[in-house]
Amino acid sequence: MTNSLLLRGTNLRYVLTRYLQLNGPTTVADLVVALDDWGFTVAGRPSKAISDALRWERVHDRVRPLGRGRYAAKWGIPRGTEHRIHQRVAALREQARQLSLGGGHQPYAAQQGCTPELTPRANPWPRG
Repeated sequence: MTNSLLLRGTNLRYVLTRYLQLNGPTTVADLVVALDDWGFTVAGRPSKAISDALRWERVHDRVRPLGRGRYAAKWGIPRGTEHRIHQRVAALREQARQLSLGGGHQPYAAQQGCTPELTPRANPWPRG
């Protein structure tokens, strides 16, 4: 994606943790693709940046390794922390969406030829 939002530090860790919460166990290579799909990018070598961020999350007991290069979110994250992660990632995804639309990308519904009033709206962040 050409107009991607650069993630680093806490923002990168929160986006990765939220992705793992929503999608289950995932490899680092799949996380690289997922970040691009969500409109994000990282500086340097993506696999290294993601591995380093997930190592930090392991120390804070939010992510667990399932083998080499495969991770899953842990259950039992404090509600306040989970809420903060959810809110920050939602705001970051909106920023990435606006950046993408500013670069000439069309929303998915417009690409499919749907009118906005006929496009069903699904909650992107279901509450568990």
